[in-house]
Amino acid sequence: MNSADTRPVVIFGTMRSASLARYCLTQDTQLRVAAFTVDAAYAKGSEHEGLPLIAFEELESRYQPQDCRLLIPMGYHGINGIRRARYEAAKARGYGFASYVSSRASVWPDLVVGDNVLIYEHAIVQPFCRIGSNCIIRSGAHVSHHCEVADHAFVAAEAAMGGGVEIGEQAFIGVGAVLRDRIRIAPRSFIGAGAVVIADTQSDGAYVGNPARRLAKTALEMCVE
Repeated sequence: MNSADTRPVVIFGTMRSASLARYCLTQDTQLRVAAFTVDAAYAKGSEHEGLPLIAFEELESRYQPQDCRLLIPMGYHGINGIRRARYEAAKARGYGFASYVSSRASVWPDLVVGDNVLIYEHAIVQPFCRIGSNCIIRSGAHVSHHCEVADHAFVAAEAAMGGGVEIGEQAFIGVGAVLRDRIRIAPRSFIGAGAVVIADTQSDGAYVGNPARRLAKTALEMCVE
């Protein structure tokens, strides 16, 4: 995070997650949201919520990489793969990213956070944690000490993880899920709402229940929205 960077922010998306991000930035930071951007196929009109709406493919025509930062608050569609693809595409075009840590979240000054990260209100992130880039941690989530959340992951509201948990790239942790201490959630794992995970998971697996069991469906099949 770079609080000294006052360049305007362009938000990717026009769904509710984009509206929520804009509201939080407007109400809880000094950052100015200048516009929205979305893939040209989904651009309906030239404005969204009273701000310019620009096709992502044409973003440089209005906002050069040196003139703004992007924020991509998209959810876990495609087991976080769509958000990852847009993040990597923007980065390849030279764009930098904003991050948002709510003033109502409980974090420590030495927290290591990547770019394009959103940590919402009442989330708790304890000492010695690392949050990678392009991650979303929703309200009320509890990330215990010495946990690591890898790039492109999504931790939903009220999820709770014990100390030393490792969350792999693109993993999704559902609402109210509980993760036992020192386990490893493999890349692209899907952990369903309320699941209680007491052992390591396998990549691309989908887990539900208490104790959590692996389903026949893949994580990607669980994330078709």
